[in-house]
Amino acid sequence: MSSSLFTPFSIGGMTLANRVTIAPMCQYSAVEGTMTDWHLMHLGSLAISGASMMLIEATGVTPEGRITRHCTGLYSEENERAMKRTIDYCRSISPIRIGVQIGHAGRKASTHRPWEGRAYLKNGEGAWQTLAPSAIPLAAGWPAPREMTRPDMDAVKQAFVAAAQRAARAGVDFLEIHSTHGYLLCEFLSPLSNHRTDEYGGSLENRMRFPLEVFRAVRAAFPAEKCVGAKISGTDFADGGWMPDDAVEYARALRNLGCAYVTVSGGGVVLDAKVPVGPGYQVPYAERVRKETGITTGAVGLISDPQQAEEIVASGKADFVSLARAMLFNPRWPQHAAIVLGAEARYAPQYERAAPKSWPPAKALGRISTQEVSA
Repeated sequence: MSSSLFTPFSIGGMTLANRVTIAPMCQYSAVEGTMTDWHLMHLGSLAISGASMMLIEATGVTPEGRITRHCTGLYSEENERAMKRTIDYCRSISPIRIGVQIGHAGRKASTHRPWEGRAYLKNGEGAWQTLAPSAIPLAAGWPAPREMTRPDMDAVKQAFVAAAQRAARAGVDFLEIHSTHGYLLCEFLSPLSNHRTDEYGGSLENRMRFPLEVFRAVRAAFPAEKCVGAKISGTDFADGGWMPDDAVEYARALRNLGCAYVTVSGGGVVLDAKVPVGPGYQVPYAERVRKETGITTGAVGLISDPQQAEEIVASGKADFVSLARAMLFNPRWPQHAAIVLGAEARYAPQYERAAPKSWPPAKALGRISTQEVSA
């Protein structure tokens, strides 16, 4: 049996062993933006999963750009040293390609962690003033962000550049710019959160202007031999918001600036969006972007079944899949999926005796159901 999911491919000169990749997943376990031993454990475990590349969680380019006080950052030497320590560790145990997603949370910053309720921080809880393209609260009762001035925008753009340079020194293989899920760059793109009347608001061309300026600056500051990608929205899932046509135009503009790939997600701009959550619910947006722009495209959206992931790649809906919750639940998902699909995935040398070809009883795993792999 030949599996499309487990065929090699490349992104911007970066060779990948297969098309199973690991999405950035916030752990809310950093101290002043600095990664801890939790990140060594978390990313180390994922590094030996058999996936071809993984992204370090959404990382704030400024302290105020973090979602919570416990999110990772790349704005200090201490942040940089800790990230390098984590990357060096993962690289010592696995050939997986490692990148980091850099971003700014905009009006969604200054909040509690998910298990603490996700609400905005109040006075006395370490709250800070948030920034956004327009002074529009995220939802009724939330504090209003401060509308960004041109100097604010210049400072944030420079912070992206500085974070990209820190990431390069820390040793990442590639970089991803976060411009979806309702965070700052996404807030500029969406007409629901951007009501500006200057050259950065109004038309799609104007709303794309600042995110594209940020991408251009980051691409120029990051080593030319390493690729830069972006996570983008396929839709806001809300009336009057960002639409698939917009996603195509944005992806095309990014490609023209040297963007190596896009991963297409969506939602998060407003809290009352009606999102039809289900297996593969974001895939149609990735499919359209890929077909209409030709850019290398990743698909997300509750992908957990190996056959589902195989079909997405084999049918040309996306070039790769990016898994999040499925990997948290089953950090050996790629190895187990390879068994289901009759393919092979890499095992760490210490674990090779557990691979089906080395452990006769494991051949029975070839009869494992896809439901068991993706449960």
